[in-house]
Parts: sequence; structure tokens; C-alpha cells
Amino acid sequence: MSVKRLSSMHKKIKKAMSEAVFIAVKEHEELGVPLAIWKNGKVVKISAKNFRLK
Repeated sequence: MSVKRLSSMHKKIKKAMSEAVFIAVKEHEELGVPLAIWKNGKVVKISAKNFRLK
């Protein structure tokens, strides 16, 4: 596979993952359930309202 094709695939994958995370955070916020995230080697639950994407 060419580098150009891999770059195109990477952009599509990154966009799809970003959209999926956005939807998941929005759903958790609407339902009032915490998000489970990995932080410092441990699973922690945080409020979707306090979650910030980098």
C-alpha cells in the first residue's frame, strides 16, 4: 500500500474515531452516566460534563 493511501486511510480513521468519541460523550451527558476512562494506569469514572477533548 502506498504512503499516500495510508495517509488517506489514517485521516478517515482519525475522523471516524473523533466522531465516535463525540457521540459517546454526548450520550453519556444526556443520560447522566459517567464516562469510564484510563488515567495513570487505572480506570476512573468522570462526569461527561467535565470531560474535555484535547
